[in-house]
Amino acid sequence: MSDPVVLVETDPSGYAVVTLNRPQAMNALSTELRRALVEAFDKLSADPKVRVIILTGAGRGFCAGLDLKELGSGSRIQVASSEPRSVLEAMADFKGPIIGAINGSAVTGGFELALACDLLIATPNTRFADTHARVGLMPGWGLSQKLPRLIGINRAKEVSFTGNFVSAETANAWGLVNRVVPADQLIPVCRQLAADMLTTLPHMLSGMKKVIDDGYATTFGEGMKMERALSRKTNDAVPPQEVEARRADIRARGKAQTKG
Repeated sequence: MSDPVVLVETDPSGYAVVTLNRPQAMNALSTELRRALVEAFDKLSADPKVRVIILTGAGRGFCAGLDLKELGSGSRIQVASSEPRSVLEAMADFKGPIIGAINGSAVTGGFELALACDLLIATPNTRFADTHARVGLMPGWGLSQKLPRLIGINRAKEVSFTGNFVSAETANAWGLVNRVVPADQLIPVCRQLAADMLTTLPHMLSGMKKVIDDGYATTFGEGMKMERALSRKTNDAVPPQEVEARRADIRARGKAQTKG
């Protein structure tokens, strides 16, 4: 019996680690893997105990994109825009943060998978490439729109027009990743980030993600209006004594982090 193409580890504290498990194929997105990812994210979205997800890859690579070997063999690979339910739709339906633990190369569809995460932690082995222009397939998971917004339009054009790899060092300098950590610290760092997120108020964690994403998808002016309306609605419902109690917790946490 073959190993499952997606591994899911659920931590009792409230986060899950989802691992693409086709290391022999650099975790290329076969039809089976895409379907398994949709199923995994759908199940985790339906589990109220899971508030944060860490997404990573087994072996040396994060994800090599669409399985071109499968495509070249004559099996028709549906692109994201034509699938009944895409991986990106399943990821977007998860209300909490998704941390991308990018353990190696993230290429084309794998690059888009990384861009669907809320933050990215890289290692010195991490690198990104957009080879759509070389393969002859158009992006359908948001790369053409997300990448320019993250690193600037000129840099995004260089990446997509050449298909060249972007190193972890360059990705960090461009603001594509949050930080670069030693390879053996990648998952521990991501677990700690998840643990830090889980110390926040549950409704605020998902609420902050939504307001940031919704505002980023519109104009600055509309985003400000959205924030003000949400602020009035939310803040008026918080009793002053709760604010004071939470402020004390924040002070204690700040002192502990300063000592650390």
